[in-house]
Amino acid sequence: MRDAELVVRGGTVVEAGWSAPADVFVAGGVVTALAEPGTPAPRAATEVDASGLLVMPGGVDPHCHVGFTSGDFTSLDDYPRCTTAAVFGGTTTIVDFAIPRPGQSPAEAAYAQRARAAGGLCDSALHACVVEWDETVPDQLAALVADGLPTVKMFTTYRGETMADEDTVLRTMRTLRDLGGMVVIHCEADHIVGDAQSRCAAAGGIGAEHMAATRPELAETASVAEVLAIAESLRAPVYFVHQSTPEAVELVAAARRRGVSAFTESVAHHLVLDDRLYGGATPERFVCCPPLRSRATVDALGRHLFTGEITTVGSDHCCYDVAQKELRRDDVRVMPNGLPGVETRLPVIFSEYVMGAGLPVTRFVELTAANPARTNGLYPRKGTLMPGADADIAVWDPAVQWRVTAGALHMATDYTPYEGMTLTGRPRTVLVGGRVVVHDGVLADPAPRGRHLPAGRISLTPALGRRGG
Repeated sequence: MRDAELVVRGGTVVEAGWSAPADVFVAGGVVTALAEPGTPAPRAATEVDASGLLVMPGGVDPHCHVGFTSGDFTSLDDYPRCTTAAVFGGTTTIVDFAIPRPGQSPAEAAYAQRARAAGGLCDSALHACVVEWDETVPDQLAALVADGLPTVKMFTTYRGETMADEDTVLRTMRTLRDLGGMVVIHCEADHIVGDAQSRCAAAGGIGAEHMAATRPELAETASVAEVLAIAESLRAPVYFVHQSTPEAVELVAAARRRGVSAFTESVAHHLVLDDRLYGGATPERFVCCPPLRSRATVDALGRHLFTGEITTVGSDHCCYDVAQKELRRDDVRVMPNGLPGVETRLPVIFSEYVMGAGLPVTRFVELTAANPARTNGLYPRKGTLMPGADADIAVWDPAVQWRVTAGALHMATDYTPYEGMTLTGRPRTVLVGGRVVVHDGVLADPAPRGRHLPAGRISLTPALGRRGG
């Protein structure tokens, strides 16, 4: 192997569809070969010992909010801090959102956010966003897709801020369909949410401890059904973010069986945490949209990791701190919604589902790396270790046990929703573009070489949403 500059030796390579002992050869920042264990390499090649460990493609987080402003609150991280946390958790590519502020066009928001992407330790991509339709939007979308931003976030809630009406959703979806793009959508029926919040407020229960009642499960399923009908009528692809109920997931799966290119993302906190946390001493730390659900709902949702009905697992990372969370804990309508999670996504899901519930590690890679890369137009550059892919590698210790504490993490906040949990498994060594960036819990290379990645046009089939697709 004359072209090898680095070799990861002795581990078990895990791809979305298979796993086997193999050595990974790297040169020029990409994987050049998967070879039989012990295959000779040039003397000058650096060797990374992966004996007894798993060698997986670095995680692709399809759902991160970096420096995100909503209402009166802005999350606390930037690209250097978010991507530092990401690589410590085994994630080597993040996908951020460009949400327009009032008076800002989709293109203006996207290019402004893209300009902030410099300085990261790993690569990033970007979702654009449409809130209101006007005659300029088709040309903006065409330019954005041509410039490598084919996925567009939309919201069916947050009236007066980011909510798009049904006509705007339809027009955007139709335009993107013809351009090779895709709508990425947050589904909660705003009228149902608004009514629930009004009733809770009238009864004196609108604080953080009442979060679950203010955004009922029915709001999610009702909105998912409506958006699926739009997508099916247009024969357009659609990707649903942070689905938190099995009913919502099953609606998407049923549409996929009818031939709709519809895909489900769930996020780590909806798959692990439940609404009993709103009854604790610090309920504000767990306020997110959709809210945490009942334990029965969480367990039923998690089963769809095994059925194949969930396509991807993201973090929905929003890096607020305790002070921001506490400031308006009296009213969930105005307090910041969202949880920090870019660093803990992979370890939590690996521990709870691979080690704790028997999820195949190949399925773990599919959910957290391969499928996020596919649905964002980044595959096969990301989400795989096949020759030609970027050499983004997580060398994973599946047996190590460790306790989660905010002080030992790297996110720009002073808390984690997983505080005190004992997890099994975490990355020992993380490579980005063939460089060892993290080793044994230490930042080995702080150089900010992260790139903004232009994504390819979206070409997905319903088969992607089924296990092994």
